[in-house]
This record gives sequence, structure tokens and C-alpha cells, in this order.
Amino acid sequence: MKFTTLAFIFFVLSLVAPIYGGIVKVSWGEKKVGCTVTELQPCLPSVIDGSQPSTQCCEKLKEQNSCFCDYLQNPQFSQYITAAKQILAACKIPYPNC
Repeated sequence: MKFTTLAFIFFVLSLVAPIYGGIVKVSWGEKKVGCTVTELQPCLPSVIDGSQPSTQCCEKLKEQNSCFCDYLQNPQFSQYITAAKQILAACKIPYPNC
């Protein structure tokens, strides 16, 4: 990738970071943007009753893909792992290998 492209990506991410209210961490192979579990609120109905996840839920999951391992390793969320696997499968998002 050219330096100007990397500089542009860094610039855009630095502008978006305050909007997400989280930390943007950019390194050569990893990107974490706004790991805020409350952003996944559109997925709550699917977690509660096992219904098909909404398009908005799947979009939010794709946005927070880099956060999954952090969520899965948090003991507070351990009771939701089965539902998370089903929702990720329904959204055609691979389950992370942490």
C-alpha cells in the first residue's frame, strides 16, 4: 500500500474515533474501532428469543468484528455465547478463533 493511502486511512480513522466513543487502535495487521457492546443493541431481540437477526444487527456485528474476542473472553458475556454463535451464523459472519 502506498504511504499516501495509509496516511489517508489513518486520517479518516482519527476523525471517526470520537464518533464511536471508543479507542481506535491501528497497527500493521489489526484494527479495533469502538469496541462498545451497547452498539450491539439491535441484536438484543435475537439474543432474547432466538429470532432471526435484523439487517442492522448484522451490520453492527460486521463493524465490531475486531472486538469479538474481547467480548468472548469477558466473563460477563459468557452466558450469551450460544446465542452469539447462532446470530453470527445467521449473519454469515465466521465465529472467531481466539
